[in-house]
Amino acid sequence: MRILICDDDLLIVEKLQKYLKSYFSHLHLSCPEIVCFSDGESLLADPGDKDILFLDIEMPGLDGIYVGNELKKKDKDIIIFIITSYSEYLDEAMRFHVFRYLSKPIDRQRLFRNLKDALDLYHSRLVKVPIETRQGVHVLPVSSIIMVEAQGKKVIVHTTTQDFEAIHTMPYWLELLPSNRFFQTHRSFIVNYEHITDFDRMLVHLANSQFDAYLTKRKYSAFKKAYLLYLESTR
Repeated sequence: MRILICDDDLLIVEKLQKYLKSYFSHLHLSCPEIVCFSDGESLLADPGDKDILFLDIEMPGLDGIYVGNELKKKDKDIIIFIITSYSEYLDEAMRFHVFRYLSKPIDRQRLFRNLKDALDLYHSRLVKVPIETRQGVHVLPVSSIIMVEAQGKKVIVHTTTQDFEAIHTMPYWLELLPSNRFFQTHRSFIVNYEHITDFDRMLVHLANSQFDAYLTKRKYSAFKKAYLLYLESTR
């Protein structure tokens, strides 16, 4: 894991580094690599992994809004904390789905609470599941599963790379997939919250409306509540 800090204020950078090291030390965990940048250009030029980023908005040269948008285009899974004293930028920042907003000066306890949530999200994306077909077993990140669909006697696992005809039944998948990330909207569909584009009282649209899943009337309220809770947990 790499944690990045991009801020032209050296005092903020030093304080964040100190707090981050303190957090992992307190939990008796090895501290991940922490890499610091003073401007957006050098951050964008960095070829390394970008897992968690603390990003200032007001910087010389490229501002944080532009930099955050560019990074999200390259990797939608990057977890971005916005650090700023200027609340008027929040609406723009939310458009590229920042994870949290931290105001200056940085509050240590608030940082720790939000960092825990970020790490939980990061580790959940690393979970992998086996998809067994007649041809063999394919092991993929659980986040790559868009939905599981029963088509008559067949069970199709739709992923971001391809579709697999799995040998296991829907009850197997309902038991295997984490309930905080998946929901059975209909007896023939289990959907991944992460890939939902929108929904109404009859259909859930996924992967920019490439896939549709039926949503039964009796499950609408429970699904809506669970999905909104999921969204809240990722903000």
